[in-house]
Amino acid sequence: MNNAVRTPLLFACMAGLIALTGVLQSWDSALGLLNFGLIAAIMALGVNMQWGYAGLFNVGIMGFVALGGVAAVLVSMPPVNEAWAQGGLQMLFALTVGIATIIGAIFAWRRLAGAKYRALAVLAILIVGAVIFRALFGPARDAIEAVNPAGEGYLGGLGLPILIAWPVGALFAAGAAWIVGKTALGLRSDYLAIATLGISEIILAVIRNEDWLTRGVKNVNGLPRPWPVPYEIELQEDPGFLARAEAWGVDPVGLSTLTVKLAYAGLFLTVLLILMWLAQKALSSPWGRMMRAIRDNETAAEAMGKDVKRRHLQIFVIGSAVCGLAGAMMTTMDGLLNPGAYQPLRYTFLIWVMVIVGGSGNNWGAVLGGMLVWFLYVQVEPMGTWLMGVLTAGLEDGSFLKDHLIANAVYMRFLVMGIVLLLVLRFSPRGLIPER
Repeated sequence: MNNAVRTPLLFACMAGLIALTGVLQSWDSALGLLNFGLIAAIMALGVNMQWGYAGLFNVGIMGFVALGGVAAVLVSMPPVNEAWAQGGLQMLFALTVGIATIIGAIFAWRRLAGAKYRALAVLAILIVGAVIFRALFGPARDAIEAVNPAGEGYLGGLGLPILIAWPVGALFAAGAAWIVGKTALGLRSDYLAIATLGISEIILAVIRNEDWLTRGVKNVNGLPRPWPVPYEIELQEDPGFLARAEAWGVDPVGLSTLTVKLAYAGLFLTVLLILMWLAQKALSSPWGRMMRAIRDNETAAEAMGKDVKRRHLQIFVIGSAVCGLAGAMMTTMDGLLNPGAYQPLRYTFLIWVMVIVGGSGNNWGAVLGGMLVWFLYVQVEPMGTWLMGVLTAGLEDGSFLKDHLIANAVYMRFLVMGIVLLLVLRFSPRGLIPER
């Protein structure tokens, strides 16, 4: 079966699974699956650009997604005026000193090339800069975190519309990817994997421990919603909405929840379609053909005069930016930033499974894989609990075996993810929608 027939058929099946969830469980659950599935599809699309287009192995997806979440906080939350008064300007000055120290060290290293004292000069700049930075940073941090630590204890954000945070999250992730790419690209692929893993853990460590920036593990709650997504309470107080709910014979509370999730679905679908259009245009362009030629044979591409390292850096930055955009979207829908929720299993391994199952190198395959794998990841837990209940129906209530099997049914999702991956690799190694 060719892709022209397979692609719409598989997407129709995916839509059927979501509709079946709405019929058998609830439409609230179905729309929740759809929304997170759309965000997962965007993440998978970003990783597919790196791996499917250029063969770049990025195992730091979690860090780039987290940067998108940080952008949502820094852009949309209102500034904490007292924290800014206590230590905000000193913190900005400390960060400026830190950045200036790094820039100065790089400048000295380049300008003093060949000089015997180059290393000593760079070391002196770094030591002096670090001492000044610590002297400024420590007191500023303590002053900021002392301001109402139970509810604030951080500088807050800019108070701008949260939709602005989405491209800002992409820029944050792109900046981190540029730093990693300039360092690791051009070396062996395992160096890139190590570098991305390292930067991911560094990003998570900063988010979890620097309370002055993101409140750390105390979380940031109450992020505003993007236009045109309303709040449930606003709908429930709207006479026109209540009249429509009464005319349709439905509960206004449940209808308000569905309305909000539908608004999110429309917003996320719009972003996904725009990204898909751009990705398809890029893939079919001379640039896209060049990227795939570099992926298939770097030596031949270099012999033809192509700058392989520069092209790898381009696609690595673009793919990471897409992941950062998805991270900002996810934090927006959650309404909070929870650093403890960023786990490698969910935001790295699972995204790779999506790309492999869907079909690396094919944008439609990445989108399908993102939605399908997320659907299975969520639904396997209740299905596993039901299955264990059926299998242990003949056992006595309270028996160790029955309680153990039912209590550990949640871990079936890991088993199912592995089985799905193995089946696809065995019977369709190029994915459900392979690259043409």
